[in-house]
Amino acid sequence: MTTVANSPYTDRQISAWLRGLLTIAWADGHFDPEEQELIAQLTQDELAPATNLGSLDPISPQDLAEVLGGDRNTAENFIRTAVMMALANGVYSIEEAKAINEFLDALGLEVEALKALEETLYDPDKHKLETNALPPPSRDPSDVLGPVREWLDGMDMQDPRVARFVCKMVPPQCPFERDIKLFGRKIVHIPPMCKLNPLYEQLVGLRFRALTYLADDCQEDVSPYC
Repeated sequence: MTTVANSPYTDRQISAWLRGLLTIAWADGHFDPEEQELIAQLTQDELAPATNLGSLDPISPQDLAEVLGGDRNTAENFIRTAVMMALANGVYSIEEAKAINEFLDALGLEVEALKALEETLYDPDKHKLETNALPPPSRDPSDVLGPVREWLDGMDMQDPRVARFVCKMVPPQCPFERDIKLFGRKIVHIPPMCKLNPLYEQLVGLRFRALTYLADDCQEDVSPYC
C-alpha cells in the first residue's frame, strides 16, 4: 500500500478522530464486546497499519477537543464523519445525537444544519424497527434535510486513514431489503438502505470521494473496497 499524499493531520489527531467515530458507532449500545473488538482490529490493522494509533477506545468530548479543537475546519470535518457514522443504519438515534452534541459543545461548534436533523430523532419506545424515523427521500430542494445534505457534501478528503475508514464503514452498494423471521413467521421487514435513509446519497458521495482520493492522490489500490 503506497501513500504519496501529504496529510494535514498528525497521528495523534487521527487517533482521536477514529476514536471519536467509534464512540458514535457504539453510542446506541448495539455493539457487543466481540463486535467492538472486531472494529478496533479493523481500524488498527487495516486502515492505519503503519500508524501507531494507541488504544482505540471511546474518547471523551474533552479529550477529543484537546486534540481536534485547534482548527475549525478539522473539527467540522470530524463532525461530518461522525454524523455520517450515526446515519449509516438509516436512523438518527437519541444516543447518537447526544454523543454528537457533546462533541459539538466541547469543540465550540454550532452547526445550524444539524438542528433539522434533530427533528428526525429515533426513539425506540415510539418507533418500530420497520418504521423510518427519518423522512423519506425528497427531490424538493426546500425539504427539511436540504441544509444537512449541503453541509455533509462539504466534506473533503485530506487523509488516507480517514478515507480508508469511510470506505470500510459505508457499504459499496445498497444493502438488500430483507425480512427477519422467527419460528417461520415474519417479525419485521427492513427496507433497502437507499429507501430507509434519505441521506444515503450523501454517504455514497463521501465514499466515492474517499475512493477517488485514495486512488488519485494517494495512488493506492482501491479494489479491496469495491
